[in-house]
Amino acid sequence: MTYVVTDNCIQCKYTDCVEVCPVECFYEGPNFLVIHPDECIDCDDCVDACPANAIFNEDDLPVEKKHFLALNEELAQIWPQITDQKDPLPDAAKWDGVAGKLEHLDKSVPEG
Repeated sequence: MTYVVTDNCIQCKYTDCVEVCPVECFYEGPNFLVIHPDECIDCDDCVDACPANAIFNEDDLPVEKKHFLALNEELAQIWPQITDQKDPLPDAAKWDGVAGKLEHLDKSVPEG
């Protein structure tokens, strides 16, 4: 079992979850974070830490968000690991709770 980052993280990218993760299983893209399912130890510390309520236990994933499990796995293979908390994206508060953000997901591999 694993935890899954879902669409409300897109364009927000709060990293409070990264700060509390005991196994460093988060990976960072330009405007989204993902959890590597093979590294997550199912501790659930990240759920309460996420100010955007974007993280779910895979067993509790709403049906309309099930595709995020595969998306987390896919992107964790190509994005760099993030181990320290950073500032959220500049317009995070504006994007928090906005529906239909999947079209804004940037899957590119960050440089550097």
